[in-house]
Amino acid sequence: MQEKFIAFENRLRKVYKHFSKIARKQSVSCYRVYAVDLPEFPFIIDVYKDCVYVAEYKSKHKLSEQEYSDWLSTSLQIIQTVFDLPKENIFLKLRERQKGEQQYDKLHQHKQERIVQENGLSFIVNLSDYLDTGLFLDHRITRKMVQEMAANKSVLNLFAYTGSFSVYAAAGNASKITTVDMSNTYCTWAKRNFSYNKLYDESKHTFVREDVIEYIKEIPSNSYDIIILDPPTFSNSKKMKSILDIQQNHVSLINRCLDILKENGILIFSNNYRNFVLDAEHIKSNKIKDITKQTTPFDFEGRLNRVCFRIEK
Repeated sequence: MQEKFIAFENRLRKVYKHFSKIARKQSVSCYRVYAVDLPEFPFIIDVYKDCVYVAEYKSKHKLSEQEYSDWLSTSLQIIQTVFDLPKENIFLKLRERQKGEQQYDKLHQHKQERIVQENGLSFIVNLSDYLDTGLFLDHRITRKMVQEMAANKSVLNLFAYTGSFSVYAAAGNASKITTVDMSNTYCTWAKRNFSYNKLYDESKHTFVREDVIEYIKEIPSNSYDIIILDPPTFSNSKKMKSILDIQQNHVSLINRCLDILKENGILIFSNNYRNFVLDAEHIKSNKIKDITKQTTPFDFEGRLNRVCFRIEK
């Protein structure tokens, strides 16, 4: 075996051994093991209970078609060996930069769904059909934080994806939760996550399929105690009236959310734009705290691409 493959296997084995011990201690069944640790192997590798999700990032390699095929085949064989799993438990995706509605597009129709656990809650993940699995692992601590402050509070979850923040808020006995996403697929998925955890109460839990930017314009001031705002970096979806560029638009989004918050309400704002700079000067709050570090899980230390802020009204 070539030296580069030996280096890849050694790296993967070392990190997996270390992280799996921490995961067991923390009762975590889903965690990141590898994040392009070696440039010649541009993979993100995540454990989902008894499966492994492998995202290969498209790179400008100089391999022929046959050389690439051999490289990928050997890489996957190493991954299977290190994790000691059958081939059918390894799920591979090729990732490219997504635009607009591509983030919602189905890639396959296999519907390889699994139920995974996190902090005593269960979530439906789909490892085969979409680029993203249904659970963003880097917000594990942030979700728990929301649960711990949700008791008897009204919660608004924007760009909610599959509603994991909302499920945590419900587990924390929030008095009212509104979950908003423009994808019908993800709104339905969010509702299923609620139902699976036996938390769904139609008198308290509302699911809204709408353009978030338009939706928040209609919400009265002083309506919610907690807002989760975790938008994409960029979206030009046909379902939206305007283009979203988080660096350009974050001030207006945040300030509108602050209007919607009740007095002393809390906004949790996050995004994964690598070069993001918060324009604090134009945000209508003097209580802004960068909580990126304290919300970074063990498996994302030194490899986190997102930021996270707690902003109080």
